[in-house]
Amino acid sequence: MEIDRPATNGDGAGAAEEMDLERPFLRRSSSGSRRRRTAGETPLGSPSRRPSFRQEMGHAAAETYLITRLTLILLRYLGVGSRWITKFLALGFYALLLMPGFIQVGYYYFFSNQVRRSVIYGEQPRNRLDLYLPINGSTPKPVVAFVTGGAWIIGYKAWGALLGRRLAERDVIVACIDYRNFPQGTISDMIKDASQGISFICNNIVDYGGDPNRIHLMGQSAGAHIAACALVDQALREHQGENTSWSMSQIKTYFGLSGGQVFKYNLFDLVDHVHRRGLYRSIFLSIMEGEQSLQRFSPELTVQDQSFHPAIICLPQIILFHGTGDYSIPSTASENFATALRSVGAQVKLILYEGKTHTDLFLQDPLRGGRDDLLEDVVAVIHAGDAVALAKDTTAPKARRLVPEWQLKLAREISPF
Repeated sequence: MEIDRPATNGDGAGAAEEMDLERPFLRRSSSGSRRRRTAGETPLGSPSRRPSFRQEMGHAAAETYLITRLTLILLRYLGVGSRWITKFLALGFYALLLMPGFIQVGYYYFFSNQVRRSVIYGEQPRNRLDLYLPINGSTPKPVVAFVTGGAWIIGYKAWGALLGRRLAERDVIVACIDYRNFPQGTISDMIKDASQGISFICNNIVDYGGDPNRIHLMGQSAGAHIAACALVDQALREHQGENTSWSMSQIKTYFGLSGGQVFKYNLFDLVDHVHRRGLYRSIFLSIMEGEQSLQRFSPELTVQDQSFHPAIICLPQIILFHGTGDYSIPSTASENFATALRSVGAQVKLILYEGKTHTDLFLQDPLRGGRDDLLEDVVAVIHAGDAVALAKDTTAPKARRLVPEWQLKLAREISPF
């Protein structure tokens, strides 16, 4: 079913060497036995042991060093061509125009008691996640595991702060998963990190007031691609009887927002598209582990492979959101993915938002305040079947505007995304 929405007003040294360019996406070997934490065990990132101010400052300094170092490595790939300089300047002006909102969200992120930052879920430097907790914790809450976007290069868990805040206000716990970006890692590393983050959430979210049987997976832009890859990989593993650290039965929905879930059969068309958008061909192919791997890391092509068909039954319901005005990742990406999923019998719904761009749905609209169509659509799915939550949704106060309208409109015009 397609729904058209009208437009509304309103780490350390040597990290790069950790890349393994030969690892397949759909691995057939066992990943180890599933192990649920028993009563009395202390989980990683236990809510009872919040880090001290000194520890947080040390962690912030380490992350700053890591990001600076990776930026310098990335610059060696980018060079200083005119296209890169233009994109960089556009990004700077874009961020400046939205700064009033970013400051307010940043204050919430760093000082709210409802945010648990940098909870450790694995051994890699970027294996951290942020938790956004509702104020009312009297009953177990539904959970959204969110994988942020960032062109596989500049993704960071804090990019999900605005979404986390909005959903937490609607009694939903949000876990924003960080993962290794290029050049610290390639697509295999990103998928592995995302899956490990999902595993931590499935096995530990009860300690933060979450319901481990009401978990929804969501990804935005490149994060939608990474999350979809992790999802189909897990479905295949479970169908083949492998022991895994989390269960697909815990994932109720996959939400794909403005995702690049599909790599076209004509691979050169995609490479040329992202090259024109500023993600140079050499970088893109390095991220995806070479041209020969593009098909392997395409969820659309994976679900159409006959060897995957028996695993379709393991997939949760899939809901794809996309703006028809998205020129970074055209809405045809989600349309084609939805068509492929329907052709093999998966449960899928496609919701299109008329005229919305790549950043409208995730940034400009939430910063505008008032009714947010995407948020309402997501919450309606999460709260389906919960009469009490649905009743509260009907009386939920409208979100406050964070950025003046003229700044939002100008930011929309100069957005490099």
